[in-house]
Amino acid sequence: MIVLAALIVLLPFAAAVAGLLAGPRVTRLLGGAPATAAPEGHTVVTDAEAGADPDAVQEGATPPAAARFGLRNGPALLACVPAGAAFVLAAIVGLTLWRSPHPRSGALTVVDTGAVPIRVAFQVDGLAALLGVLVCAVALAVQLYSVAYMAKDPRYSSYAAFVSLFTAAMLLVVFSRDLLLLYVGWEIMGVCSYFLIGHHWEDRANSRAAVKAFLVTRLGDVGFLIGILVLGVGASTFDIPTLLRRLDVLPHGTLVAAALLLLAGVAGKSAQFPLHTWLPDAMAGPTPISALIHAATMVAAGIYVVARLYPLYLAAPAALAVLGVLAVVSMVGAALAALAQDDLKRVLAYSTISQLAVMAAGLAVGAKSAAIFHLVAHGAFKAVLFLAAGCVIFVTGTNLLAGHGGLRTRMPLTFAAMTVGFAALAGVPPVSGWFSKDAVIEGAQHAATHGGHLPAPGPHDAISGLGEGGAALSPHVKPGPITIVSETWTIPAIPTGIAWLIYLALLLTVALTAAYAMRAWLLTFFGDYRGTGEPREAPRVMSWTIAALAVPAAILGFFGLGADELRPHPVSALLGVALLAAGAAATYLVWKRDPAADPARVLGRVRPVLARAFLVDELYAAAVVRPVRRLAHGVAVVDRQDVDGAVTGTARLTRRLADVVRRPGGGDPQSYLTGVLAGVVVIVAVVVVFL
Repeated sequence: MIVLAALIVLLPFAAAVAGLLAGPRVTRLLGGAPATAAPEGHTVVTDAEAGADPDAVQEGATPPAAARFGLRNGPALLACVPAGAAFVLAAIVGLTLWRSPHPRSGALTVVDTGAVPIRVAFQVDGLAALLGVLVCAVALAVQLYSVAYMAKDPRYSSYAAFVSLFTAAMLLVVFSRDLLLLYVGWEIMGVCSYFLIGHHWEDRANSRAAVKAFLVTRLGDVGFLIGILVLGVGASTFDIPTLLRRLDVLPHGTLVAAALLLLAGVAGKSAQFPLHTWLPDAMAGPTPISALIHAATMVAAGIYVVARLYPLYLAAPAALAVLGVLAVVSMVGAALAALAQDDLKRVLAYSTISQLAVMAAGLAVGAKSAAIFHLVAHGAFKAVLFLAAGCVIFVTGTNLLAGHGGLRTRMPLTFAAMTVGFAALAGVPPVSGWFSKDAVIEGAQHAATHGGHLPAPGPHDAISGLGEGGAALSPHVKPGPITIVSETWTIPAIPTGIAWLIYLALLLTVALTAAYAMRAWLLTFFGDYRGTGEPREAPRVMSWTIAALAVPAAILGFFGLGADELRPHPVSALLGVALLAAGAAATYLVWKRDPAADPARVLGRVRPVLARAFLVDELYAAAVVRPVRRLAHGVAVVDRQDVDGAVTGTARLTRRLADVVRRPGGGDPQSYLTGVLAGVVVIVAVVVVFL
């Protein structure tokens, strides 16, 4: 099992290395066409487009053979085949864990540091297997989809290689047993996000978005690394299961400090307030990358780490309370911002921030299984939404909702898939998002109505399985200042006010999510087409990919019916559906009055503030960016005028002294004679005066 886990990680890594070194060469060896961009004023027609519509091969279009698609596409083969193999292996691991749900682990080697050893070790339990399947499935879909979507891109080879490396890094985070090994994958993801978001670096906005994403997440990662070191040094091990068993030997203050430091990295990677601002700007990258980041890799990593180290957070309820407050601000604020966005991808970006906050809220109220359930469901439907949005953008040529409309008859397959995705996002029964969101709401309701006390764990963890892989609560957890004790377990609690705040925020978010999902759906597919040209269905490899992903997005919720905590509960389910209907109906009624207008017009003067996400970027620019730039300018002036001036001044002084010293040795006999006579006079004067 550990060998399979290692292969799942190594396959996309090998694909990345091969793609970077030999992608175009493989194309030439297979007799394929070289990578070229479309000539000015022309279009590239892929084999998929030609097959879907023979009229696509028209005068002025590049023939299909010149497009980067098919079995002779070396970079595509090097990316897709290993991704497919990794998915098959991940499915085998998942089925094995389902039939025999006990964790497996093993170390490939141990690095002796002279202090705390570092283990290159993997762990496979229910949580890791589930996330491994999700990551591999979405990565395979993105690679297949990108073959057509990026057909015109001359840098497709490096793009596909970095997607593979991105996938390998996330899988390393998922299967790592050692915290420092996990941190390696964590940081590789950050580097890959920089290259992929800035793939079209020739556009200054794209390169700035990449730099912003890199710097903001690095800011959180400083705290993340310090938190890892605090835990590892305090417990004398970075091995995750061993560390969790030793929580009782660490001081409570150390546990709280470590948990909060780790939350800094989680907030950065999972784009939670106050480190959320990079994610909407990251939409500058290619749309398939947005799908990969939002559905299964970077932003999911933060939630996964909290779930993996959940006993630590149960031992430090204060950190759970902080997580809950951050989740409330993120879920409501991002949902309100999504209501006013004009860009389809930015609507989905803010929805990701909000839905990740729903997962964080689930973890904060002790509903770990529900949070992971929503993470998986979100991965499925968000992949559908982003890739379907890519199809819309591919055929309309614009991200703006103002350039869409009336596409349901022109793009029926995309319409059906995106309808499933929006329904799951909003939580329409019986698609997956309804089940998972209801489970989170039920957990928050329990915490709020029981004085902030988190649910007592059952004998099994519905997601993670038994054992070291992350049981719902460790029997070694030390009592904190806000815990209650049951007969057999120490059950942590968060402040009652925060529990109620989380619960009410979740209910408000349900209505807001339904409203912005309905708005995006109506503006994209209904009314009159407001763009140019005559849109049609996207190439088959793209539309078939989203159709395949729509199936799990629709039915995943039924797989949670075997666990009581994941089944719909009457009160929370009915309340959620009522709020969903209210939010969707309000948007629909506004749109119905004037289908040609944007329903967001009713926001009035508030809309610009929401569209700019409460001016948080402007606040950071005023409070941080501009002062730092002024300081940097001042430092540059001091360096240029004072430091460089001192150096150049020293050089001038040395040159002048050298000129003085050089004169006696200039080769002039008269100067030599004058010097000798002057020396004799001085010596005689000294003798006469002092002797």
